[in-house]
Amino acid sequence: MNAALFATVCLIAACGLIYELVAGALASYLLGDSVTQFSTIIGTYLFAMGVGSWLSRFIVRGVVVRFVLIELLVGLIGGFSALILFLSFTWTDVFRPVLYGLVMLIGALVGLEIPLLMRIMRERFSFKDVVANVLTFDYIGALAASLLFPLLLVPRLGLIRSALLFGLVNVVVGYWSTWLFRDVLPNRKTLQLMSVGCALVLGAGLWKGQDITTFAEEGMYADPVILAKDTRYQRIILTNWKDDLRLYLNGHLQFASRDEYRYHEALVHPGLAALPKATRVLILGGGDGLAVREVLKYPQVESVTLVDLDEGMTTLFASHNRLTSLNHGALNDARVTVVNADAFIWLDQHKGQFDFIVIDFPDPSNYHVGKLYTSAFYRLVRQHLADDGFMAVQSTSPLFARQSYWSIVATLQGAGLRTFPYHVYVPSFGEWGFVLAGAVPYQPPHTLPDNLRYLTVRGIPALFDFPADMSAVPAEPNRLNNQVLVRYYEQEWEAINR
Repeated sequence: MNAALFATVCLIAACGLIYELVAGALASYLLGDSVTQFSTIIGTYLFAMGVGSWLSRFIVRGVVVRFVLIELLVGLIGGFSALILFLSFTWTDVFRPVLYGLVMLIGALVGLEIPLLMRIMRERFSFKDVVANVLTFDYIGALAASLLFPLLLVPRLGLIRSALLFGLVNVVVGYWSTWLFRDVLPNRKTLQLMSVGCALVLGAGLWKGQDITTFAEEGMYADPVILAKDTRYQRIILTNWKDDLRLYLNGHLQFASRDEYRYHEALVHPGLAALPKATRVLILGGGDGLAVREVLKYPQVESVTLVDLDEGMTTLFASHNRLTSLNHGALNDARVTVVNADAFIWLDQHKGQFDFIVIDFPDPSNYHVGKLYTSAFYRLVRQHLADDGFMAVQSTSPLFARQSYWSIVATLQGAGLRTFPYHVYVPSFGEWGFVLAGAVPYQPPHTLPDNLRYLTVRGIPALFDFPADMSAVPAEPNRLNNQVLVRYYEQEWEAINR
């Protein structure tokens, strides 16, 4: 009996934290800025738990019955929370009210659980033992959930099925509570039937979870979803319409196959073609292998090191037939070494220099990515750059995020680098910006590899010419302690999307 009671505490703590993590992760995927989303959701959830704990004082009779009913409610609402959020984002304009409403409701119900369970257990243990054991197993359950969520649940099940699985766990706890406390439950069979009904509903959702996820996500994208994958770090979506394959990470478009060559040719060739003796190339980010594809067009390149955080991303683009066809099998080339690591940490821990460095990270929409656009990061990259080498940096749109773009330029300059800003038109994105940086003057190349689809020797100088509406504006450098670039980026893209 004792072991079962403490296992109950552990499980309901794990379930409660999983629902909180699901809400935070989904909000980060759909709204961006993970720091803001997790901070506000955790704060709201803890406040709601306090409200639930306070409300428990008004439950004076039928405590066990109320506890079982709360477990079933938490299981149903928490279990379907991810699906509700997906659908509300796709089909309504009230995602934020739904998000925080669900967080408040689930938090209040979770806040009721522990006080009620402690009152039930007080009849079997001394008060000091109840408090000590309940809090101990509550924290153990929270630890287990925090480890399982990123390492196992999200990569294997995804957010919707993870929530449904733990909803089922809550319902199972409710069911076995009818057995644990059978001596004080006159209506035990009714509660058991309700538990079975809830379990069947959640079980059906779990069984059809992938179909439900696909159905929800198809409403978010204009084209049919052909692949959906959760990794430890992000949600990967591939859509396809006729000959156009599109990659989305956490809901943000990364490339469209019909015009990605413009982006990747502009990212790689203006810099690398100006270094005819370059043999060692480093690519930070770019786990899709498309920048690697362009680099491998230079026969003098002897080695390419790709450092990308997400193993799920690089594995997918090294094995999926449609994707290897797009990147020409670049990640499987003998000259390429793929490293799955945080670029900041890898650069700090490894020595060696490179003739050309490509920095191809997602836009700085949150502080986790924003650190990779800071002066501290660029100084670290500079230590790995040959004296006569260049780095090429993906730098968002100088038209739609003008101050963000010039903040990146100022940050590179603050790291002691000479900068050569340029831009290109990519139909799927509009005007897009890059920055070449190094310690030496830049001269546009006189030759390019054969069979490029967009870039020409004659056209390269024009890329470095900025019209009035994209010309330089005052912008602060991005530093680790302020991350001003993330604020610039949020303000500018929010203004565009209004």
